Amino acid sequence: MKTAHEIRPGNVIMLDGSPWVVQKTETTRSGRNAAIVKLKLKNVLLDSGTEQTFKGEDKLDDIILERLDCTYSYFADPMYVFMDEEYNQYDVEADNLGDAADYIIDGMEDVCQVTFYEGKAISVELPVHIVREVIYTEPSARGDTSGKVMKPATITGGGTVTVADFVKVGDKIEIDTRTGEFKKRV
Repeated sequence: MKTAHEIRPGNVIMLDGSPWVVQKTETTRSGRNAAIVKLKLKNVLLDSGTEQTFKGEDKLDDIILERLDCTYSYFADPMYVFMDEEYNQYDVEADNLGDAADYIIDGMEDVCQVTFYEGKAISVELPVHIVREVIYTEPSARGDTSGKVMKPATITGGGTVTVADFVKVGDKIEIDTRTGEFKKRV
């Protein structure tokens, strides 16, 4: 059992007797109230999706499934293909990746964990930190140094990350895949 606050994208939880893949998590904390966790879920058996809201301390039944270390191989619309050390290939539907699809690029060497349910690859968990190149961002605004200045940047793979003002096109940055936050320039 995990609390709702500990659930991450790629985890598989049991709700109402069915396994659900967590595609996205969003935590909201307010001053006096407890944290609220909003989960975007996809049913493994029925391919239906839903959003559920939980209190941060709610207990959820995390299913322990078979996991295998794999690397990304190629994209065969609408499937992402991953390969293990023995060159076995596993297809994962693009819908099951959720936000992780923004960080997957051709030639990436990051080792991912592919999760299986009844022999079918259902989700992928990326490493906690990955390095990607900034392919587009606005130039820094000269003189705007009051506090922590952030701006949007597009990274290889097509995702958008909010980065510090000093980051420019061509820089390699480290990203926390759990939250999608910029960590540092590499």
